[in-house]
Amino acid sequence: MQRIPIPNCETCPIRSQSLFGALQEHQLPELSSSKGCYFFRRGEVIFHEGSYPAGIYCIHQGAVKLYRSDSSGNVVIVRLARAGDLLGYRALLSNERYTATAEALEDTTLCFIPRQTFFELLRQNTDLMAAVTELLARDLRAAETRLASLAQKSVPQRLAEILLYLRELFGEDETGALKTTMTRRELAELVGTAPETVIRLLSDFQRRKLISTDHRHIRILDPAGLAYLADLED
Repeated sequence: MQRIPIPNCETCPIRSQSLFGALQEHQLPELSSSKGCYFFRRGEVIFHEGSYPAGIYCIHQGAVKLYRSDSSGNVVIVRLARAGDLLGYRALLSNERYTATAEALEDTTLCFIPRQTFFELLRQNTDLMAAVTELLARDLRAAETRLASLAQKSVPQRLAEILLYLRELFGEDETGALKTTMTRRELAELVGTAPETVIRLLSDFQRRKLISTDHRHIRILDPAGLAYLADLED
């Protein structure tokens, strides 16, 4: 972790994509002056499961994975976050420990807003409070959908669904490859299976011309075919 110069909230292009787009102009200087900004290289841990939050993080640039691990070392990725997303707000609002570990999925810049500042902004701004409530409701729906997928869908269906999710979340570069460099192990942790199974299924998807692969890069050739496989279409 490395402390870096603080981006100005008043001119930040990411603010409109985040919860803080609900703030009024006169509240932005207070937010800028009270926050810190940090740079994390890929693989560096931002916070650990079981620790207490001292504030919230807003992703300025990059991507983060949140995962849980058991006593045997098995890891499941429970959420991916990109620029504009918040980290740690549920634990902060409920005054509980973090339920997952946050790790930089790529080189990432984060703004850290202290607890006192965040709660003061909530107290002052009803639009921000409403945005937080909506965010919590969306997260609950996403968690319910993920649980249903794990319980009801096969591993090939889940992998097809995850590939489409990554496309929606991160987009594609100029070559058509997904804008994420997740390893096969990370894909397996997201799908809930073994890396060997993911490797085998990706080869099968490629044989069926649903995708093409080049090292870590994945290109979706037939999104409709993946959606049909994932049972996402009526």
